Amino acid sequence: MKYDFKAIEHKWQKVWADEKTFAAKIDHTKPKFYALVEFPYPSAAGLHVGHPRSYTALDIVARKKRMAGYNVLYPMGWDAFGLPTENYALKNHINPEIVTKNNVARFKSQLQALGLSFDWDREVNTTDPAYYKWTQWIFLQLYKHGLAYKKEMNVNWCTSCKVVLANEEVVNGCCERCGGEVVHKVKSQWMLKITAYADRLIDDLDGLDFIDRVVTQQKNWIGRSHGAEVTFKATTGDDLVVYTTRPDTLFGATYMVLAPEHPILKHWEGRLENLAEVRAYQEAAARKSDFERTELAKEKTGVKLEGVRAVNPVNGAEIPIFLSDYVLASYGTGAIMAVPAHDTRDYEFAKVFGLPIVEVVAGGDVEKEAYTDCAAGVMVNSGFLTGMTVEEAKKAITQWLEQEGKGHAQVNFKLRDWVFSRQRYWGEPIPMVHCEACGWQPLPESELPLVLPEITDFEPGPDGESPLARHAEWVNTTCPCCGGPAKRETDTMPQWAGSSWYFLRYMDPHCDTAPVSREAVEYWGPVDWYNGGMEHTTLHLLYSRFWHKFLYDIGLVPTAEPYKKRTSHGMILGLNPHAFENLPAAQQKKLVDEEGSEKAARAALVEKYGEMAEHPVVKMSKSLGNVINPDDVIAEYGADTLRLYEMFIGDFEKAAPWSTQSIKGCKRFLERVWGLSEMLLPGEGYRPELETAMHRTIKKVGEDIDVLKNNTAIAALMSLVNELYAAGGATRDEFADLLLLLNPFAPHITEELWQLMGGEGQIAHARWPEYDEAKCTESTVEVLVQVNGKPKARLNLPVDAPKEEALAAAKADPAVAAALEGKTLVKEIAVPNKLINLVVKG
Repeated sequence: MKYDFKAIEHKWQKVWADEKTFAAKIDHTKPKFYALVEFPYPSAAGLHVGHPRSYTALDIVARKKRMAGYNVLYPMGWDAFGLPTENYALKNHINPEIVTKNNVARFKSQLQALGLSFDWDREVNTTDPAYYKWTQWIFLQLYKHGLAYKKEMNVNWCTSCKVVLANEEVVNGCCERCGGEVVHKVKSQWMLKITAYADRLIDDLDGLDFIDRVVTQQKNWIGRSHGAEVTFKATTGDDLVVYTTRPDTLFGATYMVLAPEHPILKHWEGRLENLAEVRAYQEAAARKSDFERTELAKEKTGVKLEGVRAVNPVNGAEIPIFLSDYVLASYGTGAIMAVPAHDTRDYEFAKVFGLPIVEVVAGGDVEKEAYTDCAAGVMVNSGFLTGMTVEEAKKAITQWLEQEGKGHAQVNFKLRDWVFSRQRYWGEPIPMVHCEACGWQPLPESELPLVLPEITDFEPGPDGESPLARHAEWVNTTCPCCGGPAKRETDTMPQWAGSSWYFLRYMDPHCDTAPVSREAVEYWGPVDWYNGGMEHTTLHLLYSRFWHKFLYDIGLVPTAEPYKKRTSHGMILGLNPHAFENLPAAQQKKLVDEEGSEKAARAALVEKYGEMAEHPVVKMSKSLGNVINPDDVIAEYGADTLRLYEMFIGDFEKAAPWSTQSIKGCKRFLERVWGLSEMLLPGEGYRPELETAMHRTIKKVGEDIDVLKNNTAIAALMSLVNELYAAGGATRDEFADLLLLLNPFAPHITEELWQLMGGEGQIAHARWPEYDEAKCTESTVEVLVQVNGKPKARLNLPVDAPKEEALAAAKADPAVAAALEGKTLVKEIAVPNKLINLVVKG
């Protein structure tokens, strides 16, 4: 029979859908296992071959867990609100709802074609009013508990699109979307007080099974630090408060730096002798994103404030005050004390402006560079701190500051409160109304969901307001408090909102009395294993952990953490069309001829395309034209081959290049498995010569799946198939267990072969094979016997046989005995379990 993968895969995908093979129901007779992958943003481009890597890896885990007796929940849904869809709708004059519906249908068909064992009865969509009703409900609970508030703040403003942009949407001071100039503006924004949970978000990581790099990114993003707030006096009499993690270096503070947005500058306008210069610098800084401003390698710029100085609180010295854009108003107090001898940025700034550099921790050469590796140093030039260790000095100076009323110990965080407003249409409406008499009032919960109105004009207003602001019939309402006239909030929620709790809705997607019922969350929660991209291990993971902790605090969920385990996968890379080695041979030759050498040709490509041209493989991108559509791969090779290849491509956590040539090897392997079905031998059980191989493979594959070492699990299966072919075929039991082990990786072909051999029910419901540890190791081993280095025999000897017994067996072999006859044995070399070499003369 021919391996007709197209017919087989279509058949079994229909069976699984019709029979709801993977539908999950609460069953207290079984241990539960909740496997979760990040739900995708359904873009118009559809999936590329990088997407299935994560879905397939956890699908393998989920399938194995079901076969091992677990009640498995493995759901899928759509993170469907967001800017890309709105931009597409704007460009093509189409409602985002229609775009989303079409994109979801395409994504779903692609995922189903991969044979993933999702429970499609639990599908959720963040744009469904039945879903975002509960997103709005959670927001109202945050508001009622003082964790949602309105605030005037600096935002990135695109002067062309007339919208607020996230930092990530600003590139070189320009809008990523249109290229227009971006400036800073003050706008009123809804905020969520995630900082109230900062300590818990760090401390609770200790009990979780997160890979190290995920934990590190979480901690770095929250950025908890221990230091002191120190009050410097200005010569105007005003206080300037700074936060520092190194109060021990106060004697080395030779100048101060304020953020260009610092509010005290407005207060000082009448005193500043160079006000025009200050304002020009403020305007220039407003055109840069926070990322650009804090880039370590950038040139240091600033303006000295003429007419105002600061006083160092430890020695009374007057020091200059500068503005510089590397200080942010959003971190700390928006002001720093600069210690150039022991901070690289301060050192570079001091060199540019000719400022004093005073060493206060011994050990470096501050004439050449800042001495920053000084945590264990000894204080110098530091008054009463001189001679102390750094740690002693930190305690002493903090105590002195508190005694003198000039400062106090302080714990700070890099984490900022979450900006929760978007001046967009395509997002969840924020369920708040504003009344001139009563202020901001929450919408009554009975009126949820507050549904987006159907509109046709999605362009933002001239001052950046949401397009919703133009629709008076939707905006104008009554105050739920006094019954008077009021206006709805026209900002919408960010895309992060719906993805911050979706894992809970999967547990009970049709519950109409709460985001999730208590029965469902107590059975399915928390998530046992969550996998996703490293790009989401900071913001998404923090936001969802924050929301879950809040829901725990108000009694909605029974655990303080949403996820027990978090892993992340590496990207699949595509060929770089701008790399020299990927150019057609004729183009390579032409370029070399033009530039004079291959080295010069490569340099020319780098000059034209940037440093990316030095890398033969890069991230898949539509703009590069190196995206591979999984539909095309499935059509040519089949879903099982694609699944197998993506798992065999390399270490799951690392990036791996796509190779169309290599995928053919996975197809040949499946064809060999298919061929074995026609080589079944009489008899039951395992044959003695294959018993060790079978038990060893069962152990290896099971253990490797549990730690996402799917590449080595597949290698073990390939080795077993080779052994079965070498043994002339397989018994029914050997073949059945091979299919069971292969099923999580290649579910379609194994279901078909299971049925053909008369297996009971679907293989997806069959029992995972068990191994005997004692039978995982060979009892005998093949040992090569040589005479004067020439092979004479291969003996099967007991593993770790004593040297005397191994030598005796070797000499007793007829071929070896013949080679020894009439010779003098001068040396015996025995390498345990591998080799015996007998050296003779005569």
